[in-house]
Order: sequence, then C-alpha cells, then structure tokens
Amino acid sequence: MNLKRGEKVAKYSTYINLFLTVVKGAVGYISGSISLIADAMHSFSDVFSSLAVYLGLKISQRKPNQRFPYGYYKVETFVSFVVSVLILVAGIEIMYESIKSIINPHTLKYPTIGIVIALLSAIICYILAIYKEKIGKKIGSQALINDGKHSLIDTFSSLIVFIGILSSFFGYEWIEGLAGIIISILIFHMGIELCKADILALLDAGIDPKIINKIKNIAEKVDGVRGAHAIRLRRCGPYIFGEMHLELDPEKTIKDAHKIILKVKDKVKDEIKSVDILTIQTEAFEKNYKIVAVPLKNGEVSGHLGKASHFAIAKIVDNKITKIEMKENPGAKVEKKKGIKAAKFLKSENIDILAIKNPSKNLEFLLPECKIVKAEGSSLEEIIKNAVKAKS
Repeated sequence: MNLKRGEKVAKYSTYINLFLTVVKGAVGYISGSISLIADAMHSFSDVFSSLAVYLGLKISQRKPNQRFPYGYYKVETFVSFVVSVLILVAGIEIMYESIKSIINPHTLKYPTIGIVIALLSAIICYILAIYKEKIGKKIGSQALINDGKHSLIDTFSSLIVFIGILSSFFGYEWIEGLAGIIISILIFHMGIELCKADILALLDAGIDPKIINKIKNIAEKVDGVRGAHAIRLRRCGPYIFGEMHLELDPEKTIKDAHKIILKVKDKVKDEIKSVDILTIQTEAFEKNYKIVAVPLKNGEVSGHLGKASHFAIAKIVDNKITKIEMKENPGAKVEKKKGIKAAKFLKSENIDILAIKNPSKNLEFLLPECKIVKAEGSSLEEIIKNAVKAKS
C-alpha cells in the first residue's frame, strides 16, 4: 500500500485549510459576518486535523523494531479516532452557532463578497473531501477517509454560511440557523459512527465475516489443504493481521507443510492486498470416512483414467460402504489431455483412494494426495473394500 501518497495528500490538505482560514477570517472581519469568522475558526481546527493525519501516516510507515515488533500501524488508527472526535466537536460547534444566529440575527456590511467566499470555500472543501476519501480507500487509510468526511462537513458548514449570508441579504436571517441545526445533527450522527468504528479497531475487534470466508475459500483451494479454520483477523491501521489453522494430510512432511503455508500466504496476500501478517499453524486432517474411486468402462474396471466412461465413487465409514455413486468422466469427452481432465475431476471429489487396473507413476504425479492401488476383486463392492485394506 502506498501510504506515502496518503501522506502527501494530507500535507497539501493542511496547506489548503490554512489558506481557507486566512481568506475566510479576513473577509468575515471586513464584511462583519460572524458566521464566516466562525467558519474560519472551524477551518483552523481542520489544519490540525489534516496535520494529525499527515503525522500519523508518516509515523505508521516506520519499520518494526524491538519495542514495536508489529510496526507503528496503530498510530494511523489512533489519529483516525482523533479526527472522528473533531467531527463530533464540529457538529456541536455548528449547532451552537446556529442556535445563536436564530436568537441574535444580524445584518452584514458587505454581503456580496461574503457570499462569493462562502460558495468558493464550499466548492474547494467538496473537491478536497472527494479526493481524500478516494485516496484513503485506495491505500486503505481510515484516517484519511475520516479526514475526507471532515472536509465534507466543512462543505456543509460553508454552505450554511452561504445560505445565511444570502438569506440575510433578503431579510430572512433565521434560515441560516435552521439549516445549521439540521446539518449539525447529521454531522453528529456521522461522528458517532466513525468513533465507534475506530474504537472497535483499537480494541482489535473482529473483521467483516465476508473477509474471513474469502480467506478460508482461498486457502482450501490450494493443493494439499483439506480444511481451514480458527481464522482470526484484526485491523491495524490500513493493514490486516491474522492467524489461521490449516488441516493437512497426515502423510505430509514438515517440508511439504512449509511449502503449502507459503503458497497459502502468497495466494491470500495476492487477492487481499490489505493483509500484511498472516500466521499459519498446521495440523493433521482427520476424518472418519474414506472416498474411493474406481474407473469403469463397459461395466469393467478401466486401466486408464482418460478412457473410463464413468467413475464409481464410494464412501466408506468404519470399513463399511455407505454409498456408491456413478458419475460421468469429463475426461472421456475431450480430445486431448483426457487423463489430466479426469484427475482434476477426482480432485474435486476429494477422493482418498483410486483403485485402477493398471497403476502407474504417472497417476502418482496427477493425484499426489491420493493412495493409488491395483483394483482386485470379482465385484465392485469387493474391489472397493480391498482398496481400503491395500497398501499403496
């Protein structure tokens, strides 16, 4: 993730807010607009908000060390919380100013320049808000996203000033206050929601179950993985830290397990860019049943995967056949790579044992997770039972 880009956006946002503070403050003083002066003070608080985001993103990019082995990513989350609190404060401030403007309406000296500056400020803040949220989502920075929402509130604030000065020009001073109260309620609601999300992140609350399910599906598609569970994730700034357990075949060596772990990590990080640290533990896969496949052609056991018209797929529980299904061999329907197609089908059926007329080394390559034995017996049931007892 390019946090450097977010840092740059926050820095320019600080400069823009400082510029707006000076312009609105000066024009408010000249025109006699109390609301424009108040908006200038609001923009001044935004300078510190954007500055905090800038420093937060800058610090969070520091490399992990002995004191902070997981890095400084939480700084970004903490700054995000500070910005959320500032949004709440802005809502209260706008509510206060709005009620005050209803109780004590006032007439402006130079309304025209105030109207122009207020509208210009609203446009600049809106563009800034959209851009900060866009970059924030792109780099996964909640602090920058929240700062973008803060700028959106500044847009509303400037629009209230614009409405107030315009309505005052036509003799309807109370409209500014009413609009301000409505918008302050919306701002307060937004601030509470953002604070709640940041507090949950700081407390390492669980992440969206959809992401957990996605990681589980990615892991279980990797060859050699029989199951994935105990997936726990937490957000740390713009990144996700997690841990999970993988179930592997008992026959797998430590070297095999290490290769599978690396493959799962690469796949997960490739599809979910925000995942930074993923700790994986492995355990032996245990189940109380076996799946046996027997390739058939014209009612007899076939010696080749690709040439078999059907597969008999049997489930064995406690050495007893509980179910036998006949399934068409998709490999028989293609012109080339029949064996490869058939092997993929058997993998999808999660077979444990293949009983075939002519076992070969090539089959061990196509089905590395499967026990391959010679089919022996006078009936299909006998062949299946003998396959379970046989040694590979």
